[in-house]
Amino acid sequence: MADLHSEWKLPVLLIYDIDPSWTEAEQEETKRVSQRLGHALRRQGHSVRFLPVSDPDLPSVLAAHDPRDVIVFNWCEALPGIERSEVWVVETLERLRFTYTGATPDVIKRSYDKPQVKRLLQAQGVPTPKWKLFRSAAGSDWNCFPAIVKPACEHCSFGIDSGAVVCDPAELNQRVTYVLDTFQQPAIVEDFVDGREFHVPIWGNDQVEMLPPVEIDFSALDNFADRLCSYDAKFAPDSIAYRKIKSWAPARLSPEEMAQLEAASKAAYQTLDCRDYGRIDVRLRDGVFYVLDVNPNADLSFDASLALAAEKAGYCYGALGSRVVEFALERHPSKSSAPPVAT
Repeated sequence: MADLHSEWKLPVLLIYDIDPSWTEAEQEETKRVSQRLGHALRRQGHSVRFLPVSDPDLPSVLAAHDPRDVIVFNWCEALPGIERSEVWVVETLERLRFTYTGATPDVIKRSYDKPQVKRLLQAQGVPTPKWKLFRSAAGSDWNCFPAIVKPACEHCSFGIDSGAVVCDPAELNQRVTYVLDTFQQPAIVEDFVDGREFHVPIWGNDQVEMLPPVEIDFSALDNFADRLCSYDAKFAPDSIAYRKIKSWAPARLSPEEMAQLEAASKAAYQTLDCRDYGRIDVRLRDGVFYVLDVNPNADLSFDASLALAAEKAGYCYGALGSRVVEFALERHPSKSSAPPVAT
């Protein structure tokens, strides 16, 4: 398929957050990663404008741009100084009538509510680990161990470390109390599936496609409680987990296993109404693929699992970004005036 953007010159407005309270090194790293994506898009023929968001007044930041004349590549995870404001970003884009990449406000809100995600998956018959919501540590009747205790309304593995895995009621109550006190929200307790883990990128809308699944390799870690994608494993380069946990793509699975993984992952993506792209986190135990989490607006950094999977499917980094832009382009109000796509 010919590159859609080469046929219709609509600039991409790449927005990303830069919080003035961050260290200079953190700000520079965010700029570097964002510019890497933008320059990769340019190599695919896109005109790209960079728009760092360092002011919580997003309408003012966007004021110089006409929503009819751009596609917004939304890489803005929060408004500076405002916690849990990812949804505010997309609500503002909606209100100002920008066409943007990724999930809608409702989907982002839903993804933060782990109990709701669980209920939706169960209603659609998607396998997910046994779970229970705890609003207090007292009177627990949970008897499935080992278990993992998580904050019920967080993202990015906040609150997840080796201490989150518990092996008896005393440890369970202690960790639930920790979550209640530290995060000021309920705790969700799940059956800890100590099995192979896969990060499964899915993209598309009316027709969805699974990219090559990425296996998370915990084999260098002896303690089963360390075999998880904790916050440190994702974001702390000096941590043992970050250094020892590896990613491999494509995952080595039989054709039958690959088909089962694809079915579960696509069902989870569609159940949560993900849009354009996302990542489904899955674990395999006793022949069952259990969906752990659904991640709309998953990390698109050049070294993240989605980019790794896309490369294995034949998409360079810029082509990955370009494909995401194409999905959003289908929603642009001027789409009807675009020339046909060459095949």
